[in-house]
Amino acid sequence: MSHPTPLLGKFITFEGSEGSGKSTQIARLASYLQGLGREVVTTREPGGTEIGEQIRNIIVHNAKGDEMCPETELLLFTAARAQVVREVISPALARGAVVLSDRFLDSSTVYQGLARNLAADPVRAINQFAIGGVMPQLTILIDIPTEVSLARVRGRASNLPDRMEREGQTFYKKIREGYLQLARACPERIIVADGTLPLDALELLIRTAVQRVLG
Repeated sequence: MSHPTPLLGKFITFEGSEGSGKSTQIARLASYLQGLGREVVTTREPGGTEIGEQIRNIIVHNAKGDEMCPETELLLFTAARAQVVREVISPALARGAVVLSDRFLDSSTVYQGLARNLAADPVRAINQFAIGGVMPQLTILIDIPTEVSLARVRGRASNLPDRMEREGQTFYKKIREGYLQLARACPERIIVADGTLPLDALELLIRTAVQRVLG
């Protein structure tokens, strides 16, 4: 009888509204952990694999994207997630690496479940099918006020803003409230970090939480 390969590494995910600064803090944490001699693998959702990046392009940049129904959006996100788990995350964890992911299953719970008003049970079931039992040991939620999120997104938007950049204040408020609700429900896994802190102070807060996970 075969047994699943034990996962020796650590899986840490970053969540938050658009413009919360996840990418910056992931890069800083990766550099710090590499300096300690750890193998670090970074990935993002949707994306992280060739298939996932093609799915990302459909979700974010397709000309007909505004016509996409919430159910399709959910299934595309989770299809990309299933691929990155099996192609990147699980193999990295099996060899003892620290995996840092810019978004994971919590994004679907919040963006498609709460903000797009899909029923919780199907979202949960599809998520669980996609991840195949691979869950993060730590999730860092970088929380910023809705108006800050909107200002940052609009400040970085190109002449052709993507689907998320075109959303309004009501959507972003739902996202923030959804994430904070999720953090209250999962305090053993999710820590809330103030995204309005100076970059160095936020990095130190995140580093301290990660050190506890790494032991």
